[in-house]
Amino acid sequence: MTKQTLHLCIFCGARPNFIKVAPIIRVIDNLPAESGRCHISYSLVYAGSADDPTLEDRLFDNLSIRRPEAFLGVECENLNELTGQVMSQFERYLQNNPTDVVIVVDDLASTMAAAIVTKKQAIMLAHIAAGTRSFDITMPKEINRLVIDGLSDVLFTAGFSNNSIANKEGAELSKVYMVGNILIDNIRYNRNRIEGMRLNDIDELSGLPIKEGEYIVFTLNRKALLADQENLEKMLRALAETAGDTPVIAPLRDSAVQVILSLGLKKNLNLHNVHIVKPMDYLGFACLTAHAKGIVTDSGNVAEEATFNSVPCITLNSYTEHIETVKVGTNVLVGEDAELLRSALADMVAGKWKAAGIPDRWDGRSAERIVQTLLELR
Repeated sequence: MTKQTLHLCIFCGARPNFIKVAPIIRVIDNLPAESGRCHISYSLVYAGSADDPTLEDRLFDNLSIRRPEAFLGVECENLNELTGQVMSQFERYLQNNPTDVVIVVDDLASTMAAAIVTKKQAIMLAHIAAGTRSFDITMPKEINRLVIDGLSDVLFTAGFSNNSIANKEGAELSKVYMVGNILIDNIRYNRNRIEGMRLNDIDELSGLPIKEGEYIVFTLNRKALLADQENLEKMLRALAETAGDTPVIAPLRDSAVQVILSLGLKKNLNLHNVHIVKPMDYLGFACLTAHAKGIVTDSGNVAEEATFNSVPCITLNSYTEHIETVKVGTNVLVGEDAELLRSALADMVAGKWKAAGIPDRWDGRSAERIVQTLLELR
């Protein structure tokens, strides 16, 4: 019997997407050639350009995957322009490359664009991290999520709450598969490499006065938080004052650094215990967060990894796409409220935190479930 080939296109709109698709690529690469009646081939496609500085070689080495085969070359700040350009370029790609299934991840404008084009080309669409909602329709990403999930033929969710959302919005049960949190696949895969690292060996941390379990990690990326400088001042003051003698390590991008340093000078903020460092590679950051006393972040991904590592986490947001991190895990939501941050951080510094566990199916086998499901649907 002739063996069929399943042609996958794995689409990434930005750097974080590669972290979530890497486990799928590793599973496919390790499939025995003689197994089953169907062979899987795939192409990794990136919306941006080949010389994008965020796609450093270390990223792909850390994730044990190769660089993308195709780059759409789209680079623009305006989300509507970006959407149109990605649609145009991705349509051209699909017309020239036989594809049975397109896999997209998360909720970017470029992801939505790829989803729309996929269905216009009558190709099966699979969405990883489906069913996530903020329930704030004023957020551009919320619109993206609704469109992508609505178009998807297969929805891969991380938890029961995401399943519930997808089903309530009309997705057929047969389309929704709870595969678990794919971020955890990377942590489990790299566990030995992460545990073999020492903080002193990480270049970005050289010379800092930190010891395992005796520092706090702080990350900040949300534009809304950075734009409200009056409230940001209150939150930074609460962070620095409440941390006290506990060092705060802050791997921040240039845009956040400029805002914080400028605000510190204008408002005479005492940030002596806040150590700003350059953004770190995947493994270095994983090591830093895994050995922290606690984490203060506005990133859902960071909060998810903190839950898996049983590290106390404060999220600077009023919602989370993965409520399991709060109900089961180590995560606490404080919104953008400086006093709530101060109170939660005081508990963190004092070593007082809620009992927590690991949510269901955070077992490092999400990618296996995804690949197996795609083979069965074939």
